[in-house]
Amino acid sequence: MDFQELRKHAEALRFTPREPVRWLAPKELTRTAVKVAMAAMFAGYSDKREIQGALEVEPLSAPLADPEAQEIWIDFVADLGDGFEATASVAAVLGADTLALPRHGPLPRGSLLVLGGDQVYPVASTGAYEDRMKGPYRAALPSAPDKPLMLALPGNHDWYDGLTAFLRIFAQNRAIGGWETRQTRSYFAVRLPGRWWLVGLDSQLGSYIDDPQRRYFETELSRHLEPGDSVIVCCAVPTWMESAEEPDAFNSLHWFDLNVVRNRFDRETRTYRPTGASIRLWLTGDKHHYARYEERLSSEEPGSDEPLPANPRRRQMVTCGLGGAYLAATHHLPEELSLPPAGSRLRKKDERPLAFTLAPGTYPDAAESRTLARALANPFSPRFLLRHNRGFAVLAAVVHVVLVLIMCAAFALGEGRHNPIGALQGAGLDDLLGLLCASAALFLLPFLIGWWRGLLGEGRPRAPSGPVLAALLQLAVAAAALAVITAMARTFASSWNGIFVLMILVFVAALFGATFGSLLFALWVRWSNKGMPTEWQMSGQSIDDHKGFLRMHIARNGSLTLYPLALDSTCRDWRLDEVRATPAPWTRPVPATPPTAHLIEEPVVIAPHREV
Repeated sequence: MDFQELRKHAEALRFTPREPVRWLAPKELTRTAVKVAMAAMFAGYSDKREIQGALEVEPLSAPLADPEAQEIWIDFVADLGDGFEATASVAAVLGADTLALPRHGPLPRGSLLVLGGDQVYPVASTGAYEDRMKGPYRAALPSAPDKPLMLALPGNHDWYDGLTAFLRIFAQNRAIGGWETRQTRSYFAVRLPGRWWLVGLDSQLGSYIDDPQRRYFETELSRHLEPGDSVIVCCAVPTWMESAEEPDAFNSLHWFDLNVVRNRFDRETRTYRPTGASIRLWLTGDKHHYARYEERLSSEEPGSDEPLPANPRRRQMVTCGLGGAYLAATHHLPEELSLPPAGSRLRKKDERPLAFTLAPGTYPDAAESRTLARALANPFSPRFLLRHNRGFAVLAAVVHVVLVLIMCAAFALGEGRHNPIGALQGAGLDDLLGLLCASAALFLLPFLIGWWRGLLGEGRPRAPSGPVLAALLQLAVAAAALAVITAMARTFASSWNGIFVLMILVFVAALFGATFGSLLFALWVRWSNKGMPTEWQMSGQSIDDHKGFLRMHIARNGSLTLYPLALDSTCRDWRLDEVRATPAPWTRPVPATPPTAHLIEEPVVIAPHREV
């Protein structure tokens, strides 16, 4: 059965399958904007991390199928709680006992599942978690005799309700299907085999790590680290990719590396002492693609176009946010990173920044990313802005009706009349030409001001900012609509009812806004190369194919191997399966044809710190 048929069985499923979020629909734009504004104003005063300092702390360790083997499989998935079909397809592969890969044999299910942030969209609530995350994951693994552990890290969407629902779902020892939850806070430290540690940092609401979290890691991590130990750090945002434009973006993570992992704070002497441990892997989601940055060793010269040779000694920075949310672009990613950057204001930092290079195996790759991004502004594409976000046309129509009414009133005042409709009906050809010239002058004025200021301040002309250009394009559409209305009004008899003429004005303005206004907005988004519009290129399409996750293996010799996995297409055909359980049986949705996964790139091997 398809998705719509499946929704009719919501009562038997014990959750309601949800469609992907339409991010550019007026309802979602308004709701998300309100939640973001409320979080910005109030979340700092209701930060649950300060309260978490009073909660009990339980040392965490991953369950091992064979304690003597001293090896473990770990799964990492992030940005998962969006549309049912994408989320459930990924969950089905995660919940399977094994995953068959050609040339690499079967990969067993992880005994530890790490959720890397944004477990629900668009905003956190108990109902949203039930429908968008818990329901699909409970169906994917109703029970498991080995009781794998699930750990969750909050992202910004989990924080929109002040972390209330997140703590109730993941920090109260409640099972989600066959997965057990044992964390008591929104951050964690887990001892792994092979002298590895897994750390989850909650870095939302600001750049500083709060005091309860800092004390937790000093107690549960730093004091246990020994020379040669290796650390995996999971964080909510890949701030290393933002450091090129925001030099201080990486400061918090670099501070944690220096003062918690590499050095241990001695409270008696008030000094830091080296631990001899090192972060070998930084892991995150937030960006809904796969991208890996690998360390350029000090013996290698930067600037070469050739990919770096495989070397287990390299540290890695991996973004894998393919768990279910819309696909994100990769063709804007920086090729080289210097961490921390030279402009960082962090007082204590490494004297020599670390250099990282983007590995070639991104998903989607740069060529496919460009092709997918163009679809938003292509009227012939099924993912054109107005086809995939039909409510946006209504929003654009309303905006342009308001703009045209304001411009119509201004035109009447300029003509010395109090009746805007009468001014339009009495306008002559010279008035129409004057309106067009004035509109063109207003459109060009910001460009002239920007060029002039750029020449004076920077010695070169500067175009207006992206938001200014977007507003100018919409004003140009409104001016064109008013010009057409004025030309039409000249043909109306002066005896025509003003209400009828107003209705024609509103219709033409709405038509221009819904068509040309939407198209110019889509083109502006398409050609933007930074800021939020680059996110809209893909979020406006809600692409629910191209999903994936990361499977990791710590071997007996201590080496860590990364298997980045992708599902090119999600399941759209489902069947119902009865689960015999107590106190009552229930029904779960399962893919009619199990989804298949493949490697995004060849497995990446990371040597433990003691061998570097």
